[in-house]
Amino acid sequence: MSNIYRFRPNRNRRASRHTSRKPPPWLPLIALVAISALVAALNGGSPRFATPAQSGSSHPALIGRASVIDGDTIEIRGERIRFNGIDAPESRQLCQDANGHNYRCGTAAANALATFLARSSPTRCEYVDRDRYGRVVADCYRADGSSVAAWLVRNGHALDWPRYSRGRYAADQRTAKTDRTGIWQGTFEKPWEWRARN
Repeated sequence: MSNIYRFRPNRNRRASRHTSRKPPPWLPLIALVAISALVAALNGGSPRFATPAQSGSSHPALIGRASVIDGDTIEIRGERIRFNGIDAPESRQLCQDANGHNYRCGTAAANALATFLARSSPTRCEYVDRDRYGRVVADCYRADGSSVAAWLVRNGHALDWPRYSRGRYAADQRTAKTDRTGIWQGTFEKPWEWRARN
């Protein structure tokens, strides 16, 4: 009878070679922190978006240095953002000042907004919706927490837009009207009515 050697692998050894260990439970957290730090570094120290937990919605908040497009629209890193619940005069819109002289009230609103935002940057915008032009509609705040829309209305650079605001800025508008600030110093046409005619 021939003495034939039959190879029989050690099953326990094979199992030990191919058994994968579970990663430590803290590893995903470390990875998330590292990725967040990398994103922040690539974006000049501030991420483009905050986490959903920070913004309080399923859409992350947009955060960054704002460029003013007009009195109620800004841009943050290529994303156009329309302020929720207010309407500012259009760039070409004329209003009359206290002396009855015409002036570009939309341009005045945009300039005032640029100055206001530059004093406390970056700007944080919390997503509400998208409009028919594809712009993000959002509630925006300066770095110090000041509401941009409330400031614009309270200083007479925009109007509370009841169709969308549900009167959220009505008190700010009453203050501007009483103090005769911004467009309330003279006469003007509501921006949504001006657009309908032009």
